[in-house]
Amino acid sequence: MKLFMHLLFFFCCFLQAAVSIGLLQSTHPFDPLTKQEINLIQTIILNKYPTKTNHVKFHYVGLDDPDKATVLKWVSTGAPTTRNAFVIAIINSQVHELTINLRSSRLLSDNIHTGNGFPTLTVDEQSDALQLPFKHGPFVESIKKRGLNLSEVVCSGFTVGWYGETQSSKRVLRIECFMKEETANIYVRPINGITIVADLEQMKIIDYHDNAVEPVPKAENTEYRASHLKPPFGPRLHSFASYQPEGPGFTIKGHSVSWANWKFHIGYDVRAGVIISTASIYDPEVHKSRSVLYRGYISELFVPYQDPTEEWYYKTFFDAGEFGFGQSMVSLEPLHDCPPHSQFLDSYVVGRDGSPQLLQNAICVFEQYGGISWRHTETAIPNEEIREVRSDVSLIVRSVVTVGNYDNVLDWEFKTSGSIKPAISLSGMLEIKAVNITHNDEIKGDQHGTLVSEHSIGVYHDHYYIYHLDFDIDGVENSFVKTNLKTVEVRDQSSKRKSYWTTSSEVVKTESDAKIKLGFSPSELAVVNPNKKTSIGNEVGYRLVPNAAAHPLLTDDDFPQTRGAFTNYNVWVTPYNRTEKWAGGLYVDQSRGDDTLAVWTKQNRGIENKDIVLWYVVGIHHVPCQEDFPIMPLLSTGFELRATNFFERNPVLKTLSPGIVKGPGCKRP
Repeated sequence: MKLFMHLLFFFCCFLQAAVSIGLLQSTHPFDPLTKQEINLIQTIILNKYPTKTNHVKFHYVGLDDPDKATVLKWVSTGAPTTRNAFVIAIINSQVHELTINLRSSRLLSDNIHTGNGFPTLTVDEQSDALQLPFKHGPFVESIKKRGLNLSEVVCSGFTVGWYGETQSSKRVLRIECFMKEETANIYVRPINGITIVADLEQMKIIDYHDNAVEPVPKAENTEYRASHLKPPFGPRLHSFASYQPEGPGFTIKGHSVSWANWKFHIGYDVRAGVIISTASIYDPEVHKSRSVLYRGYISELFVPYQDPTEEWYYKTFFDAGEFGFGQSMVSLEPLHDCPPHSQFLDSYVVGRDGSPQLLQNAICVFEQYGGISWRHTETAIPNEEIREVRSDVSLIVRSVVTVGNYDNVLDWEFKTSGSIKPAISLSGMLEIKAVNITHNDEIKGDQHGTLVSEHSIGVYHDHYYIYHLDFDIDGVENSFVKTNLKTVEVRDQSSKRKSYWTTSSEVVKTESDAKIKLGFSPSELAVVNPNKKTSIGNEVGYRLVPNAAAHPLLTDDDFPQTRGAFTNYNVWVTPYNRTEKWAGGLYVDQSRGDDTLAVWTKQNRGIENKDIVLWYVVGIHHVPCQEDFPIMPLLSTGFELRATNFFERNPVLKTLSPGIVKGPGCKRP
């Protein structure tokens, strides 16, 4: 009996440990890597490549997406799935791609990348490189020559891009420096005229030029920290309170969320940031949940600046692939970034040495009140006035990604009507070019931007976010339908009207036909399930409701546009391929545009009645103005994925408004 109890004790301990590191299936297949799993990955790789005899740097550590069929089987039956990790590491100056089975603790593959491009930069190596100028004699002399205080100088790193070079390249970082004297707003006080290039492998400066001395823009009126601001202040805003007497209307179990009629999973990736997976909505007509979105995330963000001069031409950034959206996520500020009733999720990022590093409050989830779901006032019925209004409540999943000077507030909004509304809100600082100009009257020639303050040009640029949207509308086999709106002229005197518009729909059959530039002709774009119909015969689907379209203005043969060719169209559709995740390619730093969405789609694969992925580009042409300086109020955009013949009728017809809670001073009209 005593032996049995000992064995039972050890068995229970094993189960607890196994579950904690994911050796037994107890969580969602897309759950982010745990601290224990990251430690396991580090151990396995360093056992093969001991640091005593090898130089190992971890650049990407993430979940290796399990096979889609097994994930869907897990969703329906709970059947176990594989759990592998994918790692990109630079080992002894070679780029390795490693796959690890986390359940068996085995290294499954170890391949060396020999193609173009380099992996995502690590935070640690950027930090190390930014200290190099302070030990570089010529830089110290340049600062002294300008009459600046070296102790008030800080530096930031920028990727260099690719401009047609055919020889093999080195991993390098361009470094620019700024003044922090009298203000924390460093990006509006650049020290221009100095070129610094650092080799990230040798960790030394390999190119240095002091080209010209430009005045450093002044610090006056650039401070943004509340504790450092002085009166007079802006308009006084009254206090407010947020209270949910019944508690939140959603539950989070691990990373799986249930709210109202929605169920979905929140994942995290060092490159993509937040990933929404296995989203389904409950349909009361059929008494079951129906699948909508298998996977959704931002695949890349392309930010090309529009100054072709020597000090600026290279500023054509790919923020997800070069710097990592997930790696650049920041801790959210309770009560300001997210309302009082929010719940928060933490994430683990991986350091250069492969160790897990906790990012607290990385994601918040909250309900948002105050809108209108639907309404109608009826006055046509004699002696009766009917006014029906339903309050709207939605669920928000929020994160903030800060890459250098810009903060990206990224939301996924879920509505009880079935809509999903991804949204982007930009804030932060403009990239400023220092010039010897204090008034518009002094401008001669194209400055490639707007004079936003004395000695300060806010340079023109774009923001292109491309979303990967793997729809599974009521099943895996879907089609992409384009419905064109066209004018019909009445010529046979059959009506007093001379014209009207109607629609014609086409099922798009190939990738080439699915490439669409929005804004030139009216159309409706939908993903439908041709195998499922409503009771009156319409194919069930979801349509894309886009925002204003932005098209690239660079020429197709310009090197940045070759790398960012996924912006050539606003909409793309591809057949599902587990390896086609990153629209700009797997290796984006100094990439050459040979592994992008634009290249994949040259295969012109079939997309009718197949498992398909819709890619949508949200673009902003940013012409800076003085209101963007010294810090920019939120500039927002987004789109909607809206149910289209998915339900038999309005799904929120019988959804009643939430109860009203009276607080102190409340008066009901």
